[in-house]
Amino acid sequence: MITAKAFSNGLSRRTVCSGICALLGGCIIAPQGYLSGGQQGIDPYASIYGPVADGPYDIPGLDLDLATNRDLLRQEVAFPSPYRPGTIVVKIAERRLYLMQRGGRALRYAVGVGREEALNFRGSAVIGRKAEWPRWVPTADMVRRMPNYAAYVSGMPGGLENPLGARALYLYVGGKDSYFRIHGTIEPTTIGTAVSSGCIRLFNQDIIDLYNRVPVGTPVVVL
Repeated sequence: MITAKAFSNGLSRRTVCSGICALLGGCIIAPQGYLSGGQQGIDPYASIYGPVADGPYDIPGLDLDLATNRDLLRQEVAFPSPYRPGTIVVKIAERRLYLMQRGGRALRYAVGVGREEALNFRGSAVIGRKAEWPRWVPTADMVRRMPNYAAYVSGMPGGLENPLGARALYLYVGGKDSYFRIHGTIEPTTIGTAVSSGCIRLFNQDIIDLYNRVPVGTPVVVL
């Protein structure tokens, strides 16, 4: 099970930073880290998904059970497709997001999707805007379905309690905001499930990684 509990204090910030920088560089090395239950071992994911100091916020690390949840962790996979490198492809049924690379490869991320099929975005869009620690404003439709959201119609500032998490990529269609987002989450246990109001959510560590890789204008295809 993946929870939002922080890793052992024995995992240093230097280890965390080195693991994240290695991933951003396109390669994964195996630093010393801590596995589920506090057992010490060598696994790159122990630092990649460890705590992250991000501006004024300290993002908790994920308590990873690597034996049962490894498929939820980002990795490079074979993905032959007609899409150009740099394109984001989301497969709703798989609950996976793919960032296309060269040579029929892709970076794969686990995602949470709409709790109902009708809530999911389908089709093509582009990233029209990017935001770090975004402000959240529920749509009128969200408030209608979830009346408790009415308390936030004026917006919730970004932060560790904000449901959009650490980053947001705003999907635009025809030059207009679709009100669908690819964003982080404060509920890491929902990744890999159908739970959202239609947006596509990732672990905060993963949305930061994806955010750093894609510019405004990136094409997005949701299947």
